[in-house]
Amino acid sequence: MEEKITLCGDNCIECPRYNAHSEEELHKVAELWHRVGWRDRIVPNEEIKCKGCSSNKQCTYQLVECTKEHGVEKCNQCAEFPCEKICSMLERSRDYQKRCKEVCSSAEFDMLEKAFFDKENNLRK
Repeated sequence: MEEKITLCGDNCIECPRYNAHSEEELHKVAELWHRVGWRDRIVPNEEIKCKGCSSNKQCTYQLVECTKEHGVEKCNQCAEFPCEKICSMLERSRDYQKRCKEVCSSAEFDMLEKAFFDKENNLRK
C-alpha cells in the first residue's frame, strides 16, 4: 500500500484534504474539519486546500522546527524520540479520535482513522 507519511505520522495518501481537488470536495472537507474541531469555522476552500508539508510551513506541534533543530529529517531519527512533543501530539490525536467517533459517520471515521489515527505506528517506520 502506498504511503506518504508526514512528520507527525499522518498518511497523506488517505487524507481527504490531500485528496480534495474540486470546489465541492474542498468545501466538504472544510465542513468536516469544522465539525470535528480542527477549525473554529468553515473556512474558504483556498484555506483548507492542502499545500503539503514543507520546511517553511508552521507546524501545530512544532515538529518542523524541532527536526531542523536536531538535524534530522524525521522524528524517529532523533536520539530523543519519542520526546515530550511527540507524546503530547499523540495524546491530542487520541482526543481527536474520540471526538471524530462521536460526530462522524462510519465512512468519515474510517477515512480519518486511516489518515490520522495510526500516527504512532507511522512514526516508527
